[in-house]
Amino acid sequence: MSDASNIVFRATGLTKVYRNGALEVHALRGIDFQARKGEFIVILGPSGSGKSTFLNIVGGLDRASGGEVWFEEHQLTALDEAQLTQYRRDHVGFVFQFYNLVPSLTARENVQLVTEIARRPMRADDALALVGLQDRANHFPAQLSGGEQQRVAIARAIAKNPEVLLCDEPTGALDSATGIKVLEALTQVNRAVGATTLVITHNAAIRDIADRVIRFADGRIIEETVNATKKQPSEVAW
Repeated sequence: MSDASNIVFRATGLTKVYRNGALEVHALRGIDFQARKGEFIVILGPSGSGKSTFLNIVGGLDRASGGEVWFEEHQLTALDEAQLTQYRRDHVGFVFQFYNLVPSLTARENVQLVTEIARRPMRADDALALVGLQDRANHFPAQLSGGEQQRVAIARAIAKNPEVLLCDEPTGALDSATGIKVLEALTQVNRAVGATTLVITHNAAIRDIADRVIRFADGRIIEETVNATKKQPSEVAW
């Protein structure tokens, strides 16, 4: 990763301490991390290992206690709340375990919520086509399966053409067969849009589809591996 122009994220000495009265919880203990443009990274670790805290900080949803995080030439750890909001709006797509769709809006309308505020959005129908749901655009969430709702959430996240796609347990609420369809949507979006994609999961089987795998434990990165050969989502089972 020596080419600095290719680096999207750079974290050095990142720490996060949560305080509750006299109690201190050290969620991150000195994280050093880099991610390249277009890279697909899977982040593994048990509950409480710090992986979600890390994703929230690089996504501008939370603040570090110490260290630095950079997105391209922007030092996220130096931004105020208004600047972090602008960063999230312009550069980051989020996908969470729970879909957070608006029940009274169709799939297309849920995606359009993002396209109406984005700098350089794609058409909502194009985003739905990327995740294989062009024929379900007029359906409401209650008319869609769990996997289809998650794919609408992915379409909504990528409709703003983000440089970064951050996914926290995107298959956590899904069975294996449905989860594979969601992973296929994520890998397709990663290829088509070129967004640097970070996927948090407790499911070690998903590691095989990544360019690189980061393992968290006790607030630290304890292992980093590069996949010489990536599997297709259809080859993964759990």
